[in-house]
Amino acid sequence: MIMKIGAARFPEHWQATADELAAGYPCDRLAKADVRALTRAVDIEASAPVTFRWLCQLRVAPYSYDWIDNRGRTSPRVLTPGLDRLETGQGFGVGTLVDFARDEHITIRAVPAADRWFGLVALTYRVIARSGSGSRLVVRLLVHEPSSPWEHIRFHLLAWGDLIMMRKQLITLKQLAEQTAQKAAIEPRAQRPKRA
Repeated sequence: MIMKIGAARFPEHWQATADELAAGYPCDRLAKADVRALTRAVDIEASAPVTFRWLCQLRVAPYSYDWIDNRGRTSPRVLTPGLDRLETGQGFGVGTLVDFARDEHITIRAVPAADRWFGLVALTYRVIARSGSGSRLVVRLLVHEPSSPWEHIRFHLLAWGDLIMMRKQLITLKQLAEQTAQKAAIEPRAQRPKRA
């Protein structure tokens, strides 16, 4: 298997470091042919467990442009109880959960319809703890390496479409995770007894 990391920053990569582009991801194990990798990343001022918990919400909503990919319904803005009880084989947005490690990664294989259009479509959402109370969320998406002129056109349409939608998704998850972290930091102070 050969993995090609495109030289151009856009639309194949967004905010990913050179180390993140070169790193291996759990979705790599699903590739049995040459693939092209798309990588997106965002810093989040929330701990890895909080960020991971918001990733679990992707089981029920896309957290991108809801008017496009959620039939106009707003993705939930509060955590849905029980969504963090993960098992392989669960439906997960546009695919099936094939691997996960709590607070570290979620790896998804796309539905068969996506495979028919793009060959392999697999992705990993990786959560990396940063110093302090922050985390970094990196997404690696793999698709088959295009070989024909039509496949190259189709790949670039996918790359641009994914960049637009994934960027929105990551920013939304960042905002929600940071709100959760801020609320958790405020609540203990509010519950402290007042001194006489």
